[in-house]
Amino acid sequence: MRRMADGRDDRRQILPMTPARVQAAEIPGDGLAAPLVIAAVIVAALYFGREILIPIAIAVLLSFVIGPLVALLRKLRLGRIPSVGVAVLLLLAVVAGLGGLIGMQVADLSTGLPRYQRTLAQKAENLKAGPLGDLAGYLRSLNHQIQQAGAPDQKPDATPAPGKPAPPAAVQNPDKPVLVEMRDREPGPVALAETVLAPVLSPLATLGIVFVVLIFILVQREDLRDRMIRLVGSSDLHRTTVAMDDAARRLSRFFLVQLALNASFGLAIGLGLWVIGVPNPILWGIVSALMRFVPYIGAVLSALLPLVLAAAVDPGWNMVLATAALFLVLEPLVGQFIEPLVYGHSTGLSPFAVLVSALFWTWLWGPVGLLLSTPLTVCLVVLGRHVDTLEFLDVLFGDRPALTPVENFYQRMLADDPDEAQELAEAILAQCSLSSYYDEVALKGLQLAATDARRGVLTGSQLERIRVGIAQLIEDLADRADAAPEAKASLAGRLLSGRQDEAVPCEAAPAVPDAPAPDDLPEAWRREGAVLCVAGRGPLDEAASMMLAQLLAKHGFGTRVVPFEAVSRAEINALDAGAARMICISYLEISGTPAHLRYLVQRVRRRAPEAQVLVGLWPADDAVLSDPGARASLGADHYAVSLREGVEACLEAVRDVPAPSPAPARNAARAPEPAEA
Repeated sequence: MRRMADGRDDRRQILPMTPARVQAAEIPGDGLAAPLVIAAVIVAALYFGREILIPIAIAVLLSFVIGPLVALLRKLRLGRIPSVGVAVLLLLAVVAGLGGLIGMQVADLSTGLPRYQRTLAQKAENLKAGPLGDLAGYLRSLNHQIQQAGAPDQKPDATPAPGKPAPPAAVQNPDKPVLVEMRDREPGPVALAETVLAPVLSPLATLGIVFVVLIFILVQREDLRDRMIRLVGSSDLHRTTVAMDDAARRLSRFFLVQLALNASFGLAIGLGLWVIGVPNPILWGIVSALMRFVPYIGAVLSALLPLVLAAAVDPGWNMVLATAALFLVLEPLVGQFIEPLVYGHSTGLSPFAVLVSALFWTWLWGPVGLLLSTPLTVCLVVLGRHVDTLEFLDVLFGDRPALTPVENFYQRMLADDPDEAQELAEAILAQCSLSSYYDEVALKGLQLAATDARRGVLTGSQLERIRVGIAQLIEDLADRADAAPEAKASLAGRLLSGRQDEAVPCEAAPAVPDAPAPDDLPEAWRREGAVLCVAGRGPLDEAASMMLAQLLAKHGFGTRVVPFEAVSRAEINALDAGAARMICISYLEISGTPAHLRYLVQRVRRRAPEAQVLVGLWPADDAVLSDPGARASLGADHYAVSLREGVEACLEAVRDVPAPSPAPARNAARAPEPAEA
């Protein structure tokens, strides 16, 4: 206990550092232990509870499929319970019909198995007798010769050694073996029933659980939704409710479209096999439709059995070749043309996520998990895109970039990779105009770089690489016009994407849609140097000036980029601003007092008194713009917070002051100069 300066006692207790506290303070990964334990518990629960969780997962996926049918029946005023009953009965009829059809096809296929085995055996013998058999025999002979060459030469000595008696002849056993025949006891009715029903009871039990859970999900849909909202985001009920409804609607659309595509693929396969002559084409069509839910290898696996059966039926090879051609034509046609036309460019999952999810769910739940891997992962990704607390699922498994376009731009420039930055720019410019890309992506990326430079985390070499990379990118985009790109929408759009403003980072409209043609500008504005784009004193302000100069040049203005050193106090008198009609000063950030900007405006006014001055403060939330007094103290004629506004201000200045224009009133003191001349 210490005594303070005013005489009071400081009774704060100083706790000793016990070993437990020292250990807790020294463990750096303690914050990671809890998520790992939770993940391990979830995986263990999924594995050991698979007998119950698999039917529940199937029921949840089926609820998305028949949910629109239930909603349609409810709109017809059929009532909740009758609507659910009718939809479930229709689904049960479809499942029972498919099950019976598969059973009949399998029974019919089993009757021809002996004949198919004989055909395959005959083909195998023909292959052995042909060139393939000769090759196999040659390889066996070569292997035998290699083994003999490596073994020592030893010949067995058939004659016995001298003095050694010959072995006695074998003596037969006089006792004959007794043959014993073992017969099983005839099974009783109970045992016979167990033998017949055992393979059927497990699928029937699973099917019963699926339909019971499905009925409860459809009946209690709103209650389950409310409970989910309570779990993931009850602080903002409106936003979470809209997100959950939107996610359910998108999942229903996706699964319905995927089911329709896979069913169409199975129907086409069945018809093709029927034309070719492969037995049981209905069975193989159903198998192909189901296996297409398996990513990448589903169609390949579904083609194996029809190929084997075609080889077993046809003594030749024509049927095998026709079957292989059928799958080789239909699968790329559906996967590479029809699916991108319907889904957009992907299903919303990254290829790595599809592969990992297939391995994970197959390890947990076996073949059923392989079939459910993609639908389950799609559900997780959609929830991650619409629920903030589950956003990590979209980051892990979604196909959208992990970084925003702005972050990606800055990261590519920081990594000295202008080629990939240009590739990303081309991808964005397919949906956005050039001016919008500069404003929403490039300038904001430059602001991130300027912030890091102000904090001192960027070295001089890194800043130089960023400047060079941006200059190269601007030069590469010089031939692109500032116009709205042509729309290339898919048939149904991307079903899993979020709102349209999330998918496109910028606008498609150009800076000034109704801008006059470049040749319509007055001659004074088209001369080189009519618009001086002056860079601020920041390390990357010159790049912003280059973007503005390029956009103005596309509208017909004669531009020239002026670095900050050319307008400094020491070099301002050497600046050639004779043809300047507008001076645009660019600043990515204004730190502290804007006095230096005010002095810069005064210097360029003295050097070009007839020109108008535009100050571009590209960070729109800068304090200078929100303070009317600070803004008026700068003394500029125009202010802009984006490159688009800068282009609009220059075009407005052309309309207000056409060339040739009289000298402004503030320059009246220079009127006697023509008389002296």
